[in-house]
Amino acid sequence: MRRFATTLVLAACAAASTVNAQAVRTERNMSLELANQLAAATVAACTAGGYNVTATVVDRAGTVRAVQRADNAGPHTVAASFGKAFTSASARNTTLAMMEGAQKNPAAANLVYIPGFLLVGGGVPVRVGNDVIGAVGVGGAPGGHLDEQCAVAALEKVKDLLK
Repeated sequence: MRRFATTLVLAACAAASTVNAQAVRTERNMSLELANQLAAATVAACTAGGYNVTATVVDRAGTVRAVQRADNAGPHTVAASFGKAFTSASARNTTLAMMEGAQKNPAAANLVYIPGFLLVGGGVPVRVGNDVIGAVGVGGAPGGHLDEQCAVAALEKVKDLLK
């Protein structure tokens, strides 16, 4: 009898956890308005520093929401900025930190083999609290650390929208 009661309790707990499992999720994501403002602020920050860049903003799934290319930005900057944004959104980390980690850790060096990943500084996740809702990628400044500085400056400019 005791074994039967224990089995019933376990079955009831399993059924309750299945019933309480969430079938539909609600997630925060990047709006077009925010993406456009972030891309514009990023290009403006780099332009102020004398750099002709492209800024690509992606949503939480790595899908492009906005792209702005400064006058005189090289044609390669479009693909570079997307690769950085995609990588940052996917890994939920800055691409500069990922690049440095890959250089120090042989196991992390294999990240370069993931299709679409670009481990070069200039990709920065966009966060609302603990949620990554997208990322901005920047290409064209003379160094990934400078690309990242432009993205961080742009995020600071739009921080009131990230609540």
